[in-house]
Amino acid sequence: MSPSMGTQAPEPTSGAGRTLAIVLVVLVIAGVGGFLANRGLRHVEQLNTRIDTLEETLQRTEDEAVAARQLAVEAERSARLAAASRADALDDAELARQEADDAGQRAAVSDQRAATAEQTSRQAEAEARLAREQADEIRRVAEAEMNRLTDALGRIAETRRTALGLVMSLDEGYLKFDFDRAELRPAGRELLSRIVGILFTTDDFAITVSGHSDTRGDQEYNQELSERRAQAVADYLVAAGLSADLFTVEGLGKLQPLDPGDTEEAHSRNRRVELGFVNARIIRR
Repeated sequence: MSPSMGTQAPEPTSGAGRTLAIVLVVLVIAGVGGFLANRGLRHVEQLNTRIDTLEETLQRTEDEAVAARQLAVEAERSARLAAASRADALDDAELARQEADDAGQRAAVSDQRAATAEQTSRQAEAEARLAREQADEIRRVAEAEMNRLTDALGRIAETRRTALGLVMSLDEGYLKFDFDRAELRPAGRELLSRIVGILFTTDDFAITVSGHSDTRGDQEYNQELSERRAQAVADYLVAAGLSADLFTVEGLGKLQPLDPGDTEEAHSRNRRVELGFVNARIIRR
């Protein structure tokens, strides 16, 4: 429209207005930028949080995996140990069975030995009982024979019982020798013949002939003389029919006097020959 028509053209924008417009634009841009920046920061924070969570989960997963591997290793080791223990147990069981079998065999052997021992014991007991009975019978017979012999010999000369048997003492009242001689007188031979008659009826007697002197004089001389007189008695009994194996001869001189006195009667009692009788069956038992 032309000026002439009365219309006014717009006035150019002033400098202040432009500056304000620029400021407004800048403010708008800054506001939008701050908004966007704020949203970006929040998003970054959210991402960081998710990353941290994922890292924690990953670490926990790795820890669990390590623990699982350790458990697997332990389980495998336990399995090997269990297998070895089972093998040992089987070996022990087999050994135990073998030992049980051996023990059973030993028990059977022990039972057999026990049965044998019991049988042997019964047999030994029976034999011992029989031996005791036989010994009792021997003692009974020997005692009866000893009593009979004591009575029979006691009618001839002084005869006494001892722990071992009988002792018949033939002092000068029964058997007299000449001085310093060992030859038997007729009366002495007759006496010994009576003794032989009794001994012929006895069995299993061992006879000891002991010569004794009185207490006077030298022991060596008395011992030699007493032994010669004892030997003379034994020789006569053997010559009369008794076995020489029955006799033991000894000379004791004045070592065992019957009478310690110094009278002629005491000397006469001490000059003697003693016959000792022991039952040989009892000795052998």
